[in-house]
Amino acid sequence: MTFYSEILNIKKKKLAVLIDPDNFEEKYISKLINFANQNLIDFFLVGGSLVNEYISKITNYLKSKTKTPVVLFPGSLMQITENADAIFLLSLISGRNADFLIGNHVVAAQFLKKSKIEIIPTGYILIESGKTTSVEYISNTKPIPSDKIDIAVSTAIAGEMLGLKSIYLEAGSGADNSINSQLISKVKQNISIPLIVGGGIKSSEVLQKTINAGADIVVVGTAFEKNPDLVKEFSSIVKMY
Repeated sequence: MTFYSEILNIKKKKLAVLIDPDNFEEKYISKLINFANQNLIDFFLVGGSLVNEYISKITNYLKSKTKTPVVLFPGSLMQITENADAIFLLSLISGRNADFLIGNHVVAAQFLKKSKIEIIPTGYILIESGKTTSVEYISNTKPIPSDKIDIAVSTAIAGEMLGLKSIYLEAGSGADNSINSQLISKVKQNISIPLIVGGGIKSSEVLQKTINAGADIVVVGTAFEKNPDLVKEFSSIVKMY
């Protein structure tokens, strides 16, 4: 079974932990590995907004310590390593910056084709979250306003029509506000591919709202960095579904 086949099983909700190499702490990573080995984490995402030397180091460390899948979540061409299980090949379809729509993909294409990494083409949709996030600044692209639900829905539909295999709604790392439930629900109702939601998920209440609205996979990063023990609480909620 491929990794995509597993996430395509949308009857089972999943919890992914985003590890930002810019905030690398071995003690924190080790704690996450312990949680992963207790089956509290479905998979790891590794990536951030800046070029970082730790991508390969973190990926190799995770692969040596746990069987939990490691998926690349690249913010740039410098965040690719062939040792991961899969990569969310992100196309920033909510923006109009050609580099993040197709340009970087062209540069990385031959490397990825020769590697054994499973490619998961993913439509990346940035939603306004109350402040300027790193991805907004780095990508030089405006997020979709949170009250423009029709635009978000149409963007997601277009992504699926173009052949993308998943849709990722992103509020941004450390977002002030999570993505509102109505927007998540409307997007979910209009696509048939897995829906991933991340950014601003800081509490069990927000997590439940996000899942109830239709998220198949919930991605949490900053909240776990501040309190790793939240993994236990969040995992128990996700497993209820």
